[in-house]
Amino acid sequence: MFSAFVNCIKIDELRRKVIITLVLLFVARIGANIPLPGIDTSPLGEFMLSKAANGGGLLGMFNMFTGGALMKGAIFGLGVMPYISASIILQLLAAINPSLARISQEGESGRQRIAQYTRYTTILICIIQGFLLVTALANYPEKLFYGFDSSRFGDIVIVNKTSFFVTSTIFLTAGTMALMWLGDQITQYGVGNGVSLLITAGILSSMPTALSQAITLLRAPAGMEGGSLGLWHGLLMLVLLLSVVALMIAVTQADRRIPVQYVNRVVGRKMYGGQSSYLPLKINYSGVMPVIFASAILLFPQQIFAYIGASTGINFFQKVSIALNHGSTTYYIIYGAMILCFSYFWVSMMFRPVQIADDLKKNGGYVPGVRPGNDTAKFLDFVMTRLTLAGALFLTLTALLPDFVCFVCGIPYSIALFFGGTGTLIAVGVMLDTMKQVEGYLLQKNYDGFMKKGKLRSRSAVNSLKKGSSKFSGKFKAALCLVCAIVVVVALVRVFFG
Repeated sequence: MFSAFVNCIKIDELRRKVIITLVLLFVARIGANIPLPGIDTSPLGEFMLSKAANGGGLLGMFNMFTGGALMKGAIFGLGVMPYISASIILQLLAAINPSLARISQEGESGRQRIAQYTRYTTILICIIQGFLLVTALANYPEKLFYGFDSSRFGDIVIVNKTSFFVTSTIFLTAGTMALMWLGDQITQYGVGNGVSLLITAGILSSMPTALSQAITLLRAPAGMEGGSLGLWHGLLMLVLLLSVVALMIAVTQADRRIPVQYVNRVVGRKMYGGQSSYLPLKINYSGVMPVIFASAILLFPQQIFAYIGASTGINFFQKVSIALNHGSTTYYIIYGAMILCFSYFWVSMMFRPVQIADDLKKNGGYVPGVRPGNDTAKFLDFVMTRLTLAGALFLTLTALLPDFVCFVCGIPYSIALFFGGTGTLIAVGVMLDTMKQVEGYLLQKNYDGFMKKGKLRSRSAVNSLKKGSSKFSGKFKAALCLVCAIVVVVALVRVFFG
């Protein structure tokens, strides 16, 4: 498995892509540490640290998505979440608007037009969110951040407010657009999906702090104020963490294999077909997209209502914002329901059973016991509907697991975030997708991949099957190593710019 990382360096094209990806991620982390002109970051930082021990709230989750940029008042304070929100809006409009649906089906030109509309929508969302954010920071910080006291923490804005409104809105909008450009460059010239890697790097940027807090809890004597963990409790938490990550990898990789039989066909003087294959249907077909969509949808209105309530002083908007705040019963109900709905929505957008059934029929394939054509499409839809329910329930349980670890086990929320939840789901999914792409380059160049057995076997694994293959795949180890590589980049930024 470690030889696969060495082979990444040997291949010139892959080495260049990996270097470009790491450099652009490094640039993104630098931008997350450059504060807006006119902001004193120490009051906001002290407040967010004090809230971290009490669950962090939805703003704490937003701060996690931005990689700590919100807590530092950085120019990348909005992160890429406005772009995610714009993508969701365009996808929903394409499902109900015939003209947008036709554009999205026009091939590459249609996708480019949709991408352009998404960028314009992102700019509009950035301007609205940025202006409301800086207005609330300057005039009503105690209403924007529940529990914030200016007399205790100090003023956040220390310059003329009029100029701060204009310049900060421009900087926040430009910061999000710069992150979008960095994501596009990573996707085009690097490895993996750029926007997903930027979100993952932001999530993992809090890992050094979480490790430091965990070590402090382990070293703290029993009964100490702030809590403590014994050695056995620490080992149990480590086992729980590894089990959760392993379960996420297993469910992400799991699939239901539908057997497919091909009939014999005579083309000219040659006979084709007569072979057996299978159609893999993933249990978690939608991946991490339902969690991202649900988080973005909940973040957007909660922020808007909080900003409007803080800017206008109307209590109704504040009450709605509190009802959507992380930790409330309303939040958990809406969050779970949205994950379930977006799971089915994403599958309905991406999985097309009628087209698959028609393609099988044209190629002489059929599912044993099911008639080709419409019956096959109904069968595939029947199977995928039940698989999607299982995947959605898994996503919902793992997304709510950090709250259980925090409130029941008494673990600080900054540590509990890594025991499942949105961040870990996104990080594991993105790491697996990135590793698949890297493995594709390795196998294309006749190098060994990460896995010793499974769907894609390396050359050495094929030979080892004769002697008895290994019981454990190297996928889990490779994922941890890739996570550690990003953590090293984040740690370097924290050393030089923290």
